[in-house]
Amino acid sequence: MNSPTRAQPHSTPRSLCLAIRLALFSVPLALPASVLAEQTVQRYDIAPGPLGEVLSRYAQASGAPISFQSSQVYGLSSPGVRGSFTVDAGFAQALSGSGLVARASADGYQIEPAAPIAGVLDLGAIAISGKAPGSITEGTGSYTSQSSSSSTRLNIPIKETPQSISVVTQQRMQDQRLTNLTDALEATSGITVVREGLGADTDSYYSRGFAINNYEIDGVPTSSRLDNYTQNTAMYDRIEVVRGATGLISGMGEPSATINLIRKRPTFEPQLQISAEAGNWDRYGSTVDVSGPLTASAAVRGRLVLDYNSERAWVDRYKQDSNLVYGISEFDLSENTLLTAGFSYLTVHTKQPPRSGFPLKYSDGSKTDFKRSFNTAANWNYYDHRQTTFFTSLEHTFDNGWSGKVEYSHNENQYDSEIVYFAGDIDRTTGLGAYVMPNKFKGHPKQDALDAYLTGPFQLLGREHELITGVTLSHLQNNDAPDYGGWIRPGGDYDGTLGNAHAWRGDVAKPEFRKYGVQDFEETQYAAYLTSRLHLTDDLTVILGGRVIDWKQSDETRYFDDSYYNKVSRKESGVFIPYGGVVYDLDDTWSVYASYTKIFNPQSLQTTSGSYLSPLEGTGYETGIKAAFNDDTLNARLALFKLQQDNLAVMDGDNLTPTGWQAYLGEEGTTTKGVEIELDGQLTDNWQLAGGYTYSVSTDSNDKRIATQIPRNSFKAFTTYQLPAPLDKLTLGGGVNWQSKTGVDLGYYQQSSYAITNLMARYAIDEHFTLGVNVDNVFDRSYYSTTSAGVYGAPRSVTGVVKYTY
Repeated sequence: MNSPTRAQPHSTPRSLCLAIRLALFSVPLALPASVLAEQTVQRYDIAPGPLGEVLSRYAQASGAPISFQSSQVYGLSSPGVRGSFTVDAGFAQALSGSGLVARASADGYQIEPAAPIAGVLDLGAIAISGKAPGSITEGTGSYTSQSSSSSTRLNIPIKETPQSISVVTQQRMQDQRLTNLTDALEATSGITVVREGLGADTDSYYSRGFAINNYEIDGVPTSSRLDNYTQNTAMYDRIEVVRGATGLISGMGEPSATINLIRKRPTFEPQLQISAEAGNWDRYGSTVDVSGPLTASAAVRGRLVLDYNSERAWVDRYKQDSNLVYGISEFDLSENTLLTAGFSYLTVHTKQPPRSGFPLKYSDGSKTDFKRSFNTAANWNYYDHRQTTFFTSLEHTFDNGWSGKVEYSHNENQYDSEIVYFAGDIDRTTGLGAYVMPNKFKGHPKQDALDAYLTGPFQLLGREHELITGVTLSHLQNNDAPDYGGWIRPGGDYDGTLGNAHAWRGDVAKPEFRKYGVQDFEETQYAAYLTSRLHLTDDLTVILGGRVIDWKQSDETRYFDDSYYNKVSRKESGVFIPYGGVVYDLDDTWSVYASYTKIFNPQSLQTTSGSYLSPLEGTGYETGIKAAFNDDTLNARLALFKLQQDNLAVMDGDNLTPTGWQAYLGEEGTTTKGVEIELDGQLTDNWQLAGGYTYSVSTDSNDKRIATQIPRNSFKAFTTYQLPAPLDKLTLGGGVNWQSKTGVDLGYYQQSSYAITNLMARYAIDEHFTLGVNVDNVFDRSYYSTTSAGVYGAPRSVTGVVKYTY
């Protein structure tokens, strides 16, 4: 192998929008040069994967020397080289969809950007002629990603993954102003967002009839107790959602979905983005995102993101301020070794957040008619949140094509809130009968997580396959969290009774929150996994794997006066979660697939007695068809799924747990069936689309529908179109979110079907400045975002954005 030589960065930065041309180091592969004079046909069997690895394997197999900068292939994927090709044709196949070409020279082959198509902006190595690269979405302008590792940890094309994957790309986040995780998931096909309040820990996400509790950041599992709903998207490149059970890589085999948030990375050339926005309800925000090399050789790179938001809302008296600082650095320790370190710091301060909605019916059974501006919070309510994360990783690529990575993260979440629960049997005429139940929450959960794995190719029966094996370790604790005795009900020393509820403006006495005791919570999980991707034929691929998990949890509450003590310990050892998937390529565009996985998930919900529900157990099946068009810049998929489970959590009417929370029952013999259809990506060079339809219904053993707070049908779509010249500085977009009726048992209250229409427009003043406007809920549709209480969805809003890019 020739001695690698580092490429020097350009002496002057380019000023193209989203310039991400890379300048790290050269990685020439020294191989016999005699093949340059020969163009004989040879058969290859090189699997899809990261472009750099595929090029290395192809160079070794063909004997063709090749030189390229690793920065050129950073984040790119390749469809592989399978079949009979000449050397030139093989390189063309390996580079398909990358925007790169292989040029023959006296010293071998050189990887270069493809010649740009007339009228198409050259965005450097990562996005030539509008072709999306691999998994990184920044700078591509695309509504899809070519590859993902969120399902199996193997970085493979979405078309080759036997599960449903949705990707909310960087471009979509910017076009729709998806500034937090809830916004992003509301725009994601197949996901239902339930908001039972505003500005507090009240957002819940559902997929295929189940609550989503599996979260990852850069593929490393993180606890749902860390208030993931507060995640600010300014620090993320994209959000990947894998629907269905994903116990192969995270969690315990939940049937709903896994949400993987992938952080932005440093760029190899200087880049600066500054944006400011303003909207109705006194909403203001600004973001600064600066990135680039920190040394002349670009061997050290860094990125810093600062984000600030201040907003009121359609709800009276509400105000929220948030600040984010995110920093990340990369260090090239050698040509094959990369060290990454970073941190994020997020603060959220909310005044008078409505923690609950209002009753949906009056005492006479008629529907309540509170205004959309009605706030159920007391005027002394607040919710403060602070989240701190440190992370580091070390990854190395070996000469045999294998690579390894170790990643560690430390997360801390500090929260402090004083809130009320608004309830009562309200008289329609007088407004009397309402009361509030105050509560105080305070805690400091911490999580340490470690993930380590090895992955690479291996030969078996004359074919090349891929394998990944690794371990994950996680420890979560929230010790000495104050216990204030739960919700303070009317009577005793505190009277939360209100006067006329319609005239209430938050005036109610604040109780003396007494610290009765403390709570200690700990959760530890160890897991080992192994997955293999076997290429049985040129067209048939089988993915087999499994995960073995040890899990234990302890929840202890003790009062200082010894009047109450409770400790619940749970443990699961040696739980095996198998996974099997098969993909058959019908041709270069279409593939069919099927997958199976086990469902096993300990539950944190409680019965009326305070005992935890037994673990959810079952099996999940999925089959479907996928397609990739336009050089893999447009992905289409249709999935059929069926989940069979026992101990499914269903609400136990109006019954509560001993601590005042909603009580649940474990339903046996339940089934969830559904269909998902999705299309996302580039329809033409200037037309992007992301949309999908979902049908999902859950039934009990008597075939009665359950989980009716989840819509049976939903449809979400958003599209943008850049007008042709001479109006090509203008981009227009719009979309709709529609769902069918929902309701608790479809009896007490029903929210009829509704559609929310959103529009956007963006104008490029020059290559640096753009102006944009977003109008959400254009027709000002009034609806409830949950059917268990009166919580209105957002009315019409207008936001203007100005952005500078260098």
